[in-house]
Amino acid sequence: MKVLLINGSPHKKNTTWRALDEVIRTLEAEGIETELLNVPADTVGCMGCNYCEKNGKCVRKDLVNEIASRLDEFDGFVVGTPTYYASPSGALISFLDRLFYSANSKLAQKPAAAVAIARRGGTETSFDVINKYFAITGMPIVTSTYWNNVFGFNPSDAEQDQEGLQTMRNLAHNMAWLLKCIDLGKKNGIAVPQMAHDHWTHFI
Repeated sequence: MKVLLINGSPHKKNTTWRALDEVIRTLEAEGIETELLNVPADTVGCMGCNYCEKNGKCVRKDLVNEIASRLDEFDGFVVGTPTYYASPSGALISFLDRLFYSANSKLAQKPAAAVAIARRGGTETSFDVINKYFAITGMPIVTSTYWNNVFGFNPSDAEQDQEGLQTMRNLAHNMAWLLKCIDLGKKNGIAVPQMAHDHWTHFI
């Protein structure tokens, strides 16, 4: 089993990384393989061209298509972001918009968790924005013993947020437990639920 952790911060070794690193250490102690992905700060957004609907990939040739082509390797996902203007980083939103729009069928039914970082405030809205990607795609949302937040301007600040780091560890334990339950279910003939997409109702 393998979890992809996505760092939406333009700073590869800042507070978001420190929070995700706590998740990584705990997952690996639980026997879960991990991979950390840093979203490039210059990631651009969806153009709404619908190229992906016809071709199964984004028209832009960058990291989004590379990760989309590898989604079958991953059983779970953790998405971390710093808080900018009470929202996830713009690069992360652009990355997620395009990844989820072009490859949502490869993400459905896979457990996912959001992690939001802030110096002081705005994590709740950042957390909510990321969770909506999971909810609309049918991904089980993994929780912890508090909101998945860590506070601090830099990694040394985060070290002082002992409850935040504890929350990351508990999140990882819950992720590992759910992945193991899903794996056991598959081995015992419990199929992944098939979602219906027959009806599209437009409200005008």
